Amino acid sequence: MKTRKPVIFSILVAAGLCMWARQPVLEPSYSGALVDQLGLRQPSTIDTLYENYSLEFVPSGRSAAYAVTGNYGAEGKNMIFTERQGMTDFFFRDALSAWLPSFSTEKFYNTRIPMTLLSYNFGGGKQNAQERLHGIFSGNINRRAQVGAFLDYIYSKGCYDNQAVKDLQWGFSGSYLGDRYEFQGFYYHYNSVNKENGGIADVLWITDPAQLQGGVDKVDAKNIPTLLSDAHTRLVGEQLFLNNRYKIGYWHEEQVNDTTVNRTYIPVTSLIWSLDYRSGRHTFNDPSTSETREYFAHTYLNPDRTHDRTTYWSLRNTFGISLLEGFHKYAKFGLAAYLRHEIRRYNQTADTIDRANPDFGLDPFPSGIAGIAPHATENLLHAGGQLTKQHGSLLTYRANAEFGLIGPAAGEVRIDGDVATRFPLLGDSLRIAAFGLFHNQSAPYLMNNYLSNHFIWRNNFGKERTVRIGGSLDYDRTNTSLEASVTNLQNHIYFGPDFTPVQHGPNIQVLSLRLRQDIHAGAFHWENSLTYQTSSNQSVIPLPEFALYSNLYFKFKIATLYVQAGIDCDYYTRYYGPAYQPATATFANQNEVKLGNYPLMNLYLNFKLSRTRFYVMMSHVNQGIIGGSDYFSAVGYPLNPRRLQLGLSVDFAN
Repeated sequence: MKTRKPVIFSILVAAGLCMWARQPVLEPSYSGALVDQLGLRQPSTIDTLYENYSLEFVPSGRSAAYAVTGNYGAEGKNMIFTERQGMTDFFFRDALSAWLPSFSTEKFYNTRIPMTLLSYNFGGGKQNAQERLHGIFSGNINRRAQVGAFLDYIYSKGCYDNQAVKDLQWGFSGSYLGDRYEFQGFYYHYNSVNKENGGIADVLWITDPAQLQGGVDKVDAKNIPTLLSDAHTRLVGEQLFLNNRYKIGYWHEEQVNDTTVNRTYIPVTSLIWSLDYRSGRHTFNDPSTSETREYFAHTYLNPDRTHDRTTYWSLRNTFGISLLEGFHKYAKFGLAAYLRHEIRRYNQTADTIDRANPDFGLDPFPSGIAGIAPHATENLLHAGGQLTKQHGSLLTYRANAEFGLIGPAAGEVRIDGDVATRFPLLGDSLRIAAFGLFHNQSAPYLMNNYLSNHFIWRNNFGKERTVRIGGSLDYDRTNTSLEASVTNLQNHIYFGPDFTPVQHGPNIQVLSLRLRQDIHAGAFHWENSLTYQTSSNQSVIPLPEFALYSNLYFKFKIATLYVQAGIDCDYYTRYYGPAYQPATATFANQNEVKLGNYPLMNLYLNFKLSRTRFYVMMSHVNQGIIGGSDYFSAVGYPLNPRRLQLGLSVDFAN
C-alpha cells in the first residue's frame, strides 16, 4: 500500500509528459448515448474537460443536497426531488446507483484514432486512503464499426472506522452503423463490497467531543466508536444489452457529372429487436452475535448471526417497427410501435427454523405473515408507441406511451413527453422546453414480499400514480437558466421510521423551482444554482426547502498550462434528513433529528497541460472554521473531515 500510490502516479505523470512532448493529435470525433431500448441515439460528451475535474471525487458532491453515509463509493440518496430516479425492481441497487454503471451512462464513441482515457485519484493517509483508478478505451474497426471497454476500481478505507469500500466495475461495448443494419450493445459487471458501521455511537463525537473527553476538543475520526464493527454488504450485478435495427428503404441516385453518380441509401422503415438481461445479488453479513441482538429491533431467522441473500434476474425482449424521420421532405417525424415481454425471477433467504421451539429466542413473524415464498417468477407484457422529432433547429419533440397487458404489469400506464424550441432574442437564442409525464405503475415485487433475518414484510400495495408537468428557459447571452415543475403523487411508497415500506394513499404535491445564474468576466467566474422545493406532506416526502450550489473560481493560462483555481460550496436548509439501514441498504424517513444548515466547501486547483489533467484539492476545507460542527447529511453519519486529495488523468490517442 505504501508503494502503490507513487508507482501509479509516476506512471501516469510520465505518460502525460510523453503526450505533452508529442505533436498534437486529432480529437475523437464524437460520442453518443442511447435514449431508450428502441435504439434511438442522442449526442453525448467525452470527458476531457479540466474545469471542475476535482469535484467529482467528493462523496457528497452528487448534488447540492445529497444524503450520504460518508465514504466515497458508499450509499447515498439525492434530496433534490426532481433529480431522483424511481425505485427499481431490485431496490438494493438504488442507494449505490450514483457509482454504478447503467443503461443511461453507457456511451459509444466514434474515434478517428484509438482513444484511451486513464485517470488515477487519491487522498488521505495510510489509515483513511481513498483511491480510484478509471480507464476507458474505444477504437474504430472502420468508419462504421467500433469497440470499447472500461474499468473502474474504487478502494476507500473511509475516514471513520468500519466503513471501507471496494468497488470493481468493468465492461465492453460495440456498435455498427451501416446503411441497412445498425447495432449497439454493451455488457458490464459490478462487484461492490461495503463495510457497514451503522453510524457513529454518539453525535457528540462530532458536535462536542470535549463533553465526551473531559474537555479535550481534538478527536481522531478513526477512533470514534461505531454501532457496528463486523457487518458488510456485497452487491453484485451485470447487464447485457443488444439492440438490432434493420432498415428497409431505397437507393437515391444523384448525378454529379457526366461520369459520376452518387448513390445514397434512404431508410424508410426499421425492424427492431432489443435484448436486455440484468441480474443482481445482494448479501448482508454480520457474524457478531451481540450486534445481531442489540442493533436490530427484530431477529426472525438466526439469533447468532446474520446472512441475508437476495438474488434477481430479468430478461426483456422488445420487438418494434418504426417509420423513420426524414426519409422524405414531408416525413417530419418518426413513428414506432413495439411489444416488450419480460420475465423476472426472485430468490430470497429461506426460513428453515422450527418456530415451535422456544429455545431459539426468535421474534414471531409480524401479524398476518405466516411466511414468504423463497422463490417467485413474474411474466409481464407491455405494448407501446413512440412519436419523435429529433432533427431540426426550430422544434424537436418526443412522446412515448406504454401500456401493461399481462401479469403484474396489467393496467400499468407510462406516458412521457417533451418538446423544445428556440427563437432569436437580442442577438442570441432563447431555448424553451416543456415536459410532462403520467405513470400508473405496480409496486415492485420486493416491496410487497421480503424475507430476511431482521426485516419481513408482506404488503398488497396499489399502483403508484405520478403526474408531473414542467418546463425550462435557457438564455446563453446572460448565462441564465430557469426550471420549474409540479409533481402530484398518489399511493406513494417510501420507507417509514421502522425501515419497512409504507404506502401513503392521499395526494402529495411537490413544487420545484431552480435558477442557475453564471457570471463570467475575463478570468473571473461565478456559477450559482439555487433550488427551491416544497412538499405538501413533509412527513412522507421530506425535503430541504432551499439548496444552493456556488462555485467561485479564476481561470487563466500560463504558457501552455491551463489553470482553474477556486472554491465551491454546497448548502441546504435544515429538515428531517433520512436515516440509513445497512441490512437493506435503504434510506428511511424519521422525525426526530434535523440535518442541514451547514456549508460544505472545497478548495481546489485544476490544471490541463496538453492532453493531461491533474488537480490538487482540500475537500471540506471549512471544517472547524465556517459553519459550526454539525456536519451530518444522514442520521448518525457525518461528512468526511478535511483532507488533501490529488488526481491525474491522461487522454491517450494512439
